[in-house]
This record gives sequence, structure tokens and C-alpha cells, in this order.
Amino acid sequence: MSRRRISAFVAALMLASAAPVLLPASSASAAACSSYPSWVAGKSYVTGNIVRYTDGKAYIAEHDNPGYDPTISTWYWEPYACDGGTNPSGFVVSEAQFNQMFPSRNSFYTYSGLKAAMSAYPAFANTGSDTVKKQEAAAFLANVSHETGGLVHIVEQNTANYPHYCDWGQPYGCPAGQAAYYGRGPIQLSWNFNYKAAGDALGIDLLGNPWLVQNDAAVAWKTGFWYWNTQNGPGTMTGHNAMVNGAGFGQTIRSINGSLECDGKNPAQVQSRVNNYQRFTQILGTTPGNNLYC
Repeated sequence: MSRRRISAFVAALMLASAAPVLLPASSASAAACSSYPSWVAGKSYVTGNIVRYTDGKAYIAEHDNPGYDPTISTWYWEPYACDGGTNPSGFVVSEAQFNQMFPSRNSFYTYSGLKAAMSAYPAFANTGSDTVKKQEAAAFLANVSHETGGLVHIVEQNTANYPHYCDWGQPYGCPAGQAAYYGRGPIQLSWNFNYKAAGDALGIDLLGNPWLVQNDAAVAWKTGFWYWNTQNGPGTMTGHNAMVNGAGFGQTIRSINGSLECDGKNPAQVQSRVNNYQRFTQILGTTPGNNLYC
């Protein structure tokens, strides 16, 4: 080997030795997960507990369990990205965190239904920094929690209001009946014109069959996302834009029920929404930001 080729070879070796050593993604993830306690078969775990399995990967408890194997009992456990990556579920709120937010929720409001509905509005909780994504998810769920008593109520509880949500001034009228357009779902969709607009946007005949909102979890969640992402309501911007553009949580309240709650009209209701939001951002490990009130 010539002197020139030997020198080039040595230089290459020196350069290689100076370069940082990059661990494979799986090794890096396993290293990041090392801070969590090892899973122990037969040990009781509660929702939200994070453990390191024998393969070095982490799992978070979706439901209380007496030490089931995380790789077998997938209803009780969910993979957890402890290396700073995104939630393996593809949503900034894990199922365990969702359960923690809504411990008494109606079984109708499933996490899988929520995830399925998100495909209709992919920008939701998927715009901006990780902090903004978590803040938007928390803001939406905080308002939803207020509207439904913690995801307990599927339909409006005051049945006396049911006949009042038909606007016969609309050219399409109320084909499902005078009293068919009462509040349903996570945002409590009401009025025939809202059912018509939401149905048109989602490609579902909600004007003719508004009961879909109380019978199909994915449809119910989609109506919530429709309002959140496309409707200003009594406000000046959508809930989505309020969060991703930095206007703050208070503007989401204004867009949902500002005409009845904001500007001092019902401070107790506003405080209830803010309390939910602050609790949910804490669960998601982020800050609530500014401008919480309206």
C-alpha cells in the first residue's frame, strides 16, 4: 500500500473515531426507558403506572390490573414512548391519560371512537409544537367535559327543551320531527341547522337521522370536532384557531358558549371550564398558557 493511501486510510480512521456513536433507535429507546421500574408479574398496578418490560420497552397501564403481562393483556397496557418520541397511539393523549381525565365516563364515549373521529379533522392536536398540540387536546376535552358532566351525559338532560330546537324558517325544515334536534354528543350538538351543516360536512345524513349522534361514538366525536374546527359560534374564531394561534383557552369558551358565559355573565361556568383545562394540561405534562378567561 502506498504512503499516500496509508495516510488517507489513517485519516479516515481518525475521522471515524471522532464521530459520535449513534445508537440504534431501539437501543436509544431502551436506554431512555431504564428510569422506569421493572414490571413485576402479580404486582398490582393502577391506571397511569409506567413500567419497563423485560425487553427494555416501557408500557403504561390503561386500566388497573393485578400485574398482567403488558405484551399479552393489551387492554390493560399500552406501549409508552419514554424516549421523548410521540405517543405510539398517534395522539398526544394516551388511553391511560384519557381514562384519568374521565374516571366516571359513560362507556359510550370510547377512546377508540375518539381516535377514529380524529381522521375527519387531522389538524386537530397535530398543529404546532408539542406543547400547542397538548394544549389544544386539553382545551377541547376540558370543554367537552363541562358540556357532558365529565363525559357522562350523551343527550341533553332537560327534555323540556327538546321541542325548541327546530327552526322551521329553514327551507329543509325538521324532517326527523319537531323535538328531534336536542343536544347530543360531546359538544351537545343542537338545532336542525347545526345537524344539517355538520351532516353535510361529514357526509352523514344527520338532519334525517340525528339519533346517529347518540348511537355511534365515532359520529358523536366527529360532530364535536366539526364544531371545534369549523365553527366560530358566538366568538370570532374556532376553538382550533384559538389554541394554535395563541389566543388562549378563554377564546374557546367564547366560541362555544360565550354569549351566555363570557364578559361576567356566568363566571362560575367559566371557572368550571378553566379548572378542567388546568387539570388536563397537568395530566398531559404541559402548561396551560395565557388568557384562560373570557
